[in-house]
Amino acid sequence: MEPSEHHLVDVIGFNEVERAMLNSVFALAARRSPGFSQHQPGSSMASGAPGVYLVDADMPSAFTEFQALHKRAPLPALLVGASSHGTSHQVFARPLQWARLLQALDDVVEEGAGAAAGHDPADLAGTQGFRASRPGSSPSRSKPARAGLESVPARHLGKESVLVVDDNATVRAFMQAKLAPFGFGVDFAESGEEAIGLSGQNEYTCVFLDVVLPGVDGYQVCKMIKANKQAIQKTAVVMLTSRSSTFDKLRGSLAGCDEYLTKPLEEDRLLEVIAKFLPSSRKKESRK
Repeated sequence: MEPSEHHLVDVIGFNEVERAMLNSVFALAARRSPGFSQHQPGSSMASGAPGVYLVDADMPSAFTEFQALHKRAPLPALLVGASSHGTSHQVFARPLQWARLLQALDDVVEEGAGAAAGHDPADLAGTQGFRASRPGSSPSRSKPARAGLESVPARHLGKESVLVVDDNATVRAFMQAKLAPFGFGVDFAESGEEAIGLSGQNEYTCVFLDVVLPGVDGYQVCKMIKANKQAIQKTAVVMLTSRSSTFDKLRGSLAGCDEYLTKPLEEDRLLEVIAKFLPSSRKKESRK
């Protein structure tokens, strides 16, 4: 796939909770390669015709709507639910975990591109790491790692950047792996003093901040970051710590943090928080 490839996804059906989760998914998925944005007729954020359907196959009205649309505009489709309803479309089993969902959309689009070019999906299994799935199964395809993202400093990307403050190398590696594919520059600090210095030199979309740090603790770092009036509007501070008591959360709130996440971290929750604090999402909230 070309790095600039981008697809609009026509989302059909889903309940309110899943819709909110999908909004977070597509807020970030637009930044990756290949990119996915939710098709929003009449919106300048995702103009153009959809290129793939994402359908709640467990919702009868949504599946009926999809069938009518697919007759007029046959496109690759990913059905979410327990059954393919006798079709040959890929099926994605709930729950809607973001990493699996994006992988499945990658597979569906790539399979559709292969079919349009006259290739049998089974042939793609040997040439592109694609494993064709039967109705009722979740697609799976191994993809090569995207080289270069992990080694590029945040200040060189020209996009939103994130600061991860944690003296645990495992946590830093985890956050790097989850953030880099979405085009974020990721900077790291291992102490409170280092975090204060970096946040004073750079503008970050999010600062993920451990509480227990060498030297100045996370609560003090948060207070110092939020003391900058410009940072209050542009930088979200997310406490990311193993301390989960009500008292600790209250201390985080009093220090000015925007969110309080506890370890071990759920990937879907991480996605939701990052998407919430993207500049585009903040603009939407300010207009309400």
